[in-house]
Order: sequence, then C-alpha cells, then structure tokens
Amino acid sequence: MLPVATASAIETTPHARANRPNLVSVGTIVWLSSELMFFAALFAMFFTIRSVTIGQHGEHAWPGAELDLPLSGFNTLVLVLSSVTCQMGVFKAEAGKVGRDGGLLNFRRWGLREWYVLSFLMGAYFVAGQAFEYYSLVTKDGLTLSSSAYGSVFYLTTGFHGLHVTGGLIAFLFVLGRTYAAKRWTHEQATSAIVVSYYWHFVDVVWIGLFATIYLLDLH
Repeated sequence: MLPVATASAIETTPHARANRPNLVSVGTIVWLSSELMFFAALFAMFFTIRSVTIGQHGEHAWPGAELDLPLSGFNTLVLVLSSVTCQMGVFKAEAGKVGRDGGLLNFRRWGLREWYVLSFLMGAYFVAGQAFEYYSLVTKDGLTLSSSAYGSVFYLTTGFHGLHVTGGLIAFLFVLGRTYAAKRWTHEQATSAIVVSYYWHFVDVVWIGLFATIYLLDLH
C-alpha cells in the first residue's frame, strides 16, 4: 500500500509562480501590429497606383523620377546597423549597466547610454539623408507630392516612415533622459528601453521592405 502524504508535507511543497507577460511589452506589440496594418495599406496603395500607371502609360512612366540609389542604399545600411547598436543597448539595460566604465573608445565597456546615443545619431543621419534626397528630387526633377501619382505614393510611403523614425528618435531621448534623472536603475526603466528597441527594430524592418519596393523593384 502506498504511503499517504501528510497535510504538513503538502503545505511545505513549493509552488511555482506563474510568469505573467509584461503589460507594457504586450501593449507595444499590439500597437506595432496595428502600425503594420497601416504600412500594409501604404504598400497596397503603391502597387495599385503602379499597376494602373503602367497599364495606362507604359513602363516608361514608372518610376517618375531618377532616385539616388547609392545615397538611399547607404542610408539603409546606417539604419540597419542602428538596430544592432540598439540591441547592444538592450543587452546592457537587461544587465543593469547604464553608463560606461571605461574609455569612450572601449566599446566593450559601454553601457546603455552610449549605445543608445549612437543609435540616435545613426537614426538622425538617416532622417537627414532622406530630407536631402527630398530636396534633390524637388529641385532637380520637380517631383512633388502633387506633381504626379508617383510623387504622391513616394512621398507618402517614405514620409510616413520618416515620421515614425523621428518618433523613435524622440523615444531614445526620453529613455536617455530617464537614465540621468533617476537615481537608480529600475525594472521599469529597463522595460522602457526594451520596448523602444521593439519600435526601432520595427521601423527598420519596414524600411527594408520600402527600400526593396521603391528603389529595387523598378531598377533597370
């Protein structure tokens, strides 16, 4: 006959805690899902107008301007690499290392601040590069939002993405400001840094899709 467990033995048995998902992280992922639908609509608009324009005027009518592929390609590389630097900052945030404890050129000793400052600068370079391309297209090719169907879809798709990148830059500043304002590093601050990285990776992935669609699809 098997022994019956006593009440005291049952009471002293440890209970495993249920791991609940972080509500901020879950909310961010849900919000990014809605943003994904928004960009999906922009992609659908691009392909619809492209097919109609080519059907009516032939392939010579699309694209409606000569895009600077080397410039945009380098901007894309900078933005993609900024995701790497951002993730390095996340690793430091999870380890509780806010600032560097070594020389400025000693990357291994960097903390969250240094990696996020570098990510911010790279994102700002991307926005500046996009603004320079807009200036060149307007002054050299006369491509504006209302000049043609191509101009409309080009500026709408890339412009909305640029606004999202700008929002990410503001988020970087917010996280960096909290690291200086707070007296100690908390779990909530680490979570803020992590959800900002979610957003930054998202805008990077979206741009890769936009770059392939706008700059490479009609490359001759």
